[in-house]
Amino acid sequence: MSSTGLLLLLLLLAPPLWPFSLPPPDTPEGKATISDLILSVLERATSFLKKRLPEINLDGVVGFQVLEVNLQGVQKEWAQDPQLQPVSLRVGKLLQKLAPLLHGSICYLKLNDPQYLREFQPTIQPGFWKLPHVWTHINASMVYPTFEPQDCFSEEQSDLCLVQLLGTGTDSSQPCQLSGFCKTLMTKLGCSGYCLSHQLLFFLSARMKGCTRGLFHQSQRYMNLFCANMMTLNRRAEAIGYAYPVRDLFMENIMFCGIGGFSDFYKLRWLEAILSWQKPQEGCFGKPDAEDEKLPKDSQHQQHYLRRVKRREKPFADGCSSHNTAVAVAALGGFLYALTQYPPAHGELQHATLAPPTATHVDGSMPAIHQEDKTHAFGPSF
Repeated sequence: MSSTGLLLLLLLLAPPLWPFSLPPPDTPEGKATISDLILSVLERATSFLKKRLPEINLDGVVGFQVLEVNLQGVQKEWAQDPQLQPVSLRVGKLLQKLAPLLHGSICYLKLNDPQYLREFQPTIQPGFWKLPHVWTHINASMVYPTFEPQDCFSEEQSDLCLVQLLGTGTDSSQPCQLSGFCKTLMTKLGCSGYCLSHQLLFFLSARMKGCTRGLFHQSQRYMNLFCANMMTLNRRAEAIGYAYPVRDLFMENIMFCGIGGFSDFYKLRWLEAILSWQKPQEGCFGKPDAEDEKLPKDSQHQQHYLRRVKRREKPFADGCSSHNTAVAVAALGGFLYALTQYPPAHGELQHATLAPPTATHVDGSMPAIHQEDKTHAFGPSF
């Protein structure tokens, strides 16, 4: 099949997006319209959380915890803006519904998975997740020439390294510890899929915990490296029409790189896609009611690099997914917060201050963003 024919086939297979295009976010009216659409989806998702609270796992709670932090940022930014104050008030009402649910989730997690809760409880504690104070762009020159064909490590190995970092192991160790094994694992080049996103999560968690010594002094450089490659995977997911198996990773990448300060992940067309994936009756995100399993071979090849590592997933009989819903609400919360940051103060972009670049594969430089990203991203990098 010719490349033109393949592209047409992929476009035909793509699921329908939001029934209308979102307005530009450069006016208060545009921001309010986009915010209302996002908040309607988040309100339904919060109702889903309330109904399924006894069954939601810790990974699901983390997503709603990240959402709460983003909503708090939105409420603070727009509370004094006369044109956007109604949005701020609506955000405040959603926060009032969300807070007791997050608090109550701890009781159920203690009953359902006490060990996992003990190991990862810091990630659902108030104050752990912090909004980016500066914004940066991906560096396309850091993209791997090829990705590893197999998983770089298992979920159990990833969890082991995160527990070591958080200092929640049974050996009463202190946070910010790093073994040689975990250093090798978390800096391995060429990883894709959930291994790649977990490498970013490792250094992102180090930042949230305030780890700065040794390898963690280079956390921003590794975050630049990993998010550049996560952007590549998200573009591949878009190219195959956001097939259901890759949506979860697609949203997880936006969730983690977004709160890591990479504004390139906040693209209006990606927001439109995510908004269209909610199951309207249930309020959750998960498997579509009718999914065409027949994808072209190229799509199957792309999915090979976008597959997910075995996780503590919580699927429901109605097609809802705890993890799908968690990464969706966290990503949407990031989109909402990014709206408050556009246009940038004083008409200038605020960039992170990094160490001078070096001639290594984890170069911390930030060249000009591609024109394609400028026209489709919003927030400080519109």
